[in-house]
Amino acid sequence: MRDSVQTRSVRDSILDATDKLLTRFGYKKMTIDDLAQEVGIGKGSVYLHFSSKEEIALSHIDRIIEKLKKRLFAIAAKPTPADEKLREMLAERVLFRFDSVQHYSTSLNDLLAYIRESLLERRKIYFEEEAKIFGSVINEGKKSGIFRDVDSLETARTILLTTNALLPYSLSPEELGKRRDVRDRTLAIAELILGGLCTRKKSREDRIEQL
Repeated sequence: MRDSVQTRSVRDSILDATDKLLTRFGYKKMTIDDLAQEVGIGKGSVYLHFSSKEEIALSHIDRIIEKLKKRLFAIAAKPTPADEKLREMLAERVLFRFDSVQHYSTSLNDLLAYIRESLLERRKIYFEEEAKIFGSVINEGKKSGIFRDVDSLETARTILLTTNALLPYSLSPEELGKRRDVRDRTLAIAELILGGLCTRKKSREDRIEQL
């Protein structure tokens, strides 16, 4: 058990160092030697956990998404109405990514341009996993009568597409703007989505109170 914990600790330390070095050098200039030095381990120890620099960078992004999924699952499990969950989940989906890379000066696409193809394939998987979580909440809302009778998973995919423009893939945090502005734009999109998805209309006062 102790070896397993130590293995996870070293792996996480390498990924923490990756985050710092991507900010400092960018993907192209970041080296395995840099990572080993940052963590305080030998270069060979890095290769015990990762086969290449590309795998390290992609695993760094994977870790961000895994943390996000846990947050989405936690919101989905709340004993609150499905429309409130969906609104909160959309905001979390955008803002968690924004917060995770707000210290980068360029977009993820630019930062990881040398592994763009692999990143795009990973991104398809991320979005599908997120769609399933959102789909479960939409399905819940259908059963409770809050949402119209729609294809839950397909609707979830469409909803995610509407907020993808606010993610830090093509735009840097600086280009996206201030966090509050990103949050307000996300919630505005959420209101439009819920307006078409809900079977009943909430009063303007109810919406303002929830925001």
